[in-house]
Amino acid sequence: MERSRADGLLFWGVIASVVISDVITKWMAVEWLSSYPRQVFGEVVRFSLVYNTGAAFGINVGDYSRPVFLVLTVGALVILARLYQATLPGDRMRTLALALVCGGAVGNLIDRVRWSRGVVDFLDVGWGAMRWPTFNIADMAVSTGAFMLAYVLWGEDRAAAAATPAPAGGPATLPNETHEPR
Repeated sequence: MERSRADGLLFWGVIASVVISDVITKWMAVEWLSSYPRQVFGEVVRFSLVYNTGAAFGINVGDYSRPVFLVLTVGALVILARLYQATLPGDRMRTLALALVCGGAVGNLIDRVRWSRGVVDFLDVGWGAMRWPTFNIADMAVSTGAFMLAYVLWGEDRAAAAATPAPAGGPATLPNETHEPR
């Protein structure tokens, strides 16, 4: 299967864009923010510096969180690379979805490799005490790409099911089963 130049440009371009914007915004957060929230749009959107040693939504496995999530991220990237290799040329939606997830995973992986403090999160959304877990550009890319990928794969499954012919002979019957009215 020949990968087109446009597919490669989309895939690698999106990954590079996500990683670069994630690294730059995290650097800015570390340099310019403190743990004290700065309001951007009132109480709804704030900037607040947080280090997340766990995974999404603060999932943590104790002292082994860093190595466990390093290994899981590398494993996920291997699986995503295989999905990209299996992507049909011209399938832009699937290519974009995979690139977003890969770019986000690499962005957060850089933080895990760089230091033990955890992944830098700084986007704080909510109202009053009802706040979404603080996140970053990489998290947005992973979430958006994961939803897109789920949608694409669901569509592929539906298309494959629709293309599968029904069994010959009509509805399946059990031995000794009759269809006579009682």
